[in-house]
Amino acid sequence: EDVDIPSRRALITGATGLLGRAVFKEFNENNWNAVGCGYRRAQPRFEQINLLDSIAVHDIIHDFRPHVIVHCAAERRPDVVESQPDAASQLNVAASGNLAKEAAGVGAFLIYISTDYVFDGTSPPYKETDTPNPLNLYGKTKLEGEKAVLENNEGAAVLRIPVLYGEVERLEESAVTVMFDKVQFSNKSANMDHWQQRFPTNVKDVATVCRQLAEKRMLDPAVKGTFHWSGNEQMTKYEMACAIADAFNLPSSHLRPITDCPVVGALRPRNAQLDCSKLEMLGIGQRTPFRAGIKESLWPFLVDKRWRQTVFH
Repeated sequence: EDVDIPSRRALITGATGLLGRAVFKEFNENNWNAVGCGYRRAQPRFEQINLLDSIAVHDIIHDFRPHVIVHCAAERRPDVVESQPDAASQLNVAASGNLAKEAAGVGAFLIYISTDYVFDGTSPPYKETDTPNPLNLYGKTKLEGEKAVLENNEGAAVLRIPVLYGEVERLEESAVTVMFDKVQFSNKSANMDHWQQRFPTNVKDVATVCRQLAEKRMLDPAVKGTFHWSGNEQMTKYEMACAIADAFNLPSSHLRPITDCPVVGALRPRNAQLDCSKLEMLGIGQRTPFRAGIKESLWPFLVDKRWRQTVFH
């Protein structure tokens, strides 16, 4: 029998990653014909595309002719970027510029996912018009990627977002969920950063913003340029860990707040809070309360299953 395929087409890069999976699902479930592409983990669900292969990128975009491309693929681990600068620059900058050029060629609206780490964290909250000053190489490559996108496609959008969490396949997929084991194993004390101010943001909310932005753009070509989206609960990693413990009725007395600026790894901004009023004025946005979102994300990783009864019944 004929299956009715929606006529609006969306291509999602990095569809195997934490954010990409949520974006793919959001478009797919809201009457878009979504195609996801990935690289290492692509098959069998997604198209396997090496974004550094300009011919492969050209071909999929010209074959599928998407109305919207959400570019989630990136090297987003600051410490990996520091250790592999060339590879990170290839993916975050060169591939993004090429994707923007190809999108312009078929008239597709490109949404490039960027980061709050383009700011130095000294004078929050940051508006889209504030001057970026990234402290680490990750922030620099993402900022260069923004420029490459907008230079190659003046109708594109840049969406800056902060630290993400959501339905992870492995706890290490998110800097928020990776803390769960330290929270659960309360027999040994765990040092937790209580210096950097973060705004944990659910990938489902970012996915909704991407879809709403795309749909608004279909009606109004003036929707383009730089946008910010973020959760609105300010928390250090220590405070997130305590909130996670609380959500699952677990002890938190073994968690130790460390208030000094971290000395290892890439430099991080102290508080890169994003001002989201530009999207809010467009009627775009969704925010899942942290406790609700984190409970939904982490309960499959609960070690002591007895807790499930107390938490969910």
